[in-house]
Amino acid sequence: MADRRTFNVVILGLGFLFIFTAFTTCGNVEQTVVKSLQNDTFAGSGYHSLGIIYGVFSFSNLLAPTVVTIIGPKLTMFLSGLVYSGYIAVFIIPSTWPFYLTSVLIGVGAAMLWTAQGHFLVENSEASTINRNTGVFWALLQSLYFNLCLSESSRKTIFLSLLVISILGTLSFLVLRKSHQEEDILSEEEGQSLLSTQTILQHLKTKTILLLSPCMAYSGLELSFYSGVYGTCIGATAQFGEAAKGLIGISGIMVGVGEIVGGGSFGLLCRNNRFRRTSVVFLGMVVHFIAFYLIFLTIPDDAPVVLKTPAQKKPYIPPSVSIALLCSFLLGLGDSCFNTQLYSILGRVYSEHSTPAFAIFKFIQSVFAAVAFFYSGYVLLMWQLLLMIILGFTGTLCFFVVERLQNFSVDFQ
Repeated sequence: MADRRTFNVVILGLGFLFIFTAFTTCGNVEQTVVKSLQNDTFAGSGYHSLGIIYGVFSFSNLLAPTVVTIIGPKLTMFLSGLVYSGYIAVFIIPSTWPFYLTSVLIGVGAAMLWTAQGHFLVENSEASTINRNTGVFWALLQSLYFNLCLSESSRKTIFLSLLVISILGTLSFLVLRKSHQEEDILSEEEGQSLLSTQTILQHLKTKTILLLSPCMAYSGLELSFYSGVYGTCIGATAQFGEAAKGLIGISGIMVGVGEIVGGGSFGLLCRNNRFRRTSVVFLGMVVHFIAFYLIFLTIPDDAPVVLKTPAQKKPYIPPSVSIALLCSFLLGLGDSCFNTQLYSILGRVYSEHSTPAFAIFKFIQSVFAAVAFFYSGYVLLMWQLLLMIILGFTGTLCFFVVERLQNFSVDFQ
């Protein structure tokens, strides 16, 4: 049984690795690619597309537990992967209405995919292995960034390659094996509990969810920043010259390196659960704040909001390629800190009700990601960074409170 569960976790991570290598690469360069299209019939916005995705994603999470319960996590992930592949295919021959239509569809698919993933991960874990499995999954999820760097001059070829990678990830879900829990037949009462939207609303009122909400919200803001806004900022920084567009792909690679280092280290090397979780979340806050400060100093304040021209404002100190890529690494490292520990604590506290718990996590995260993508094209960089600092500090403090309260009450939820 242990070998079967380990096999499932590894295959799950590999499936997400391929799908999100393709999708995150799209998100990282989307606004830059859209801006550079020489096509009078295309009038889409990368920021608006990502905003639609996360907006639909957020509310689709309310229905996701029902779908996962009815058709099972394996089939849910397979069908959702097909939707991701469809979105990537749009970039081969861009057209406005398919671009926005697939944005809506992928929002629905994302809710199903991530809820099924959380359910399946917990289903194949125990209290003693949830931290390890979360770390293994997160490290695998990010690994292929080493091999991809998007070049604007070969857009069709690159997006065809990304489409193939996404399809391979989708097909890998078909080889997942049933876990022991999945083979057990749910009682009528358990089935109704999972299917009920009221169950999700009841979980929303629990102390753990309420206290973790700022941390979940922060994960949404920083997700939108590193996956879409920061790459656009690098591409709009005139001081990088001809290398600016190429640096977007390298920046994505460095984000992936940070994610791998964080997921591997925090999931596999640390043993003391409570000490590990609080320490890792604090580390995530510190490295993100360092990255935000360096970005504030070296990236023009108007970099997220310019359209056809490079940024006009000058940064406080001359932009440096090494500092820009260091910030990319720190953004990825900090993101892995927050996400692995949120998965870990939710999987531990809600081991018997993981599906609605992970649906709520993705609902809160995606709401704030959607909001961030919509304002990112209009709000100067300084204010975006300040908002993330405030929410990041609040979220970290609330996470500490949850861990502290768990020390005094084993049944605390």
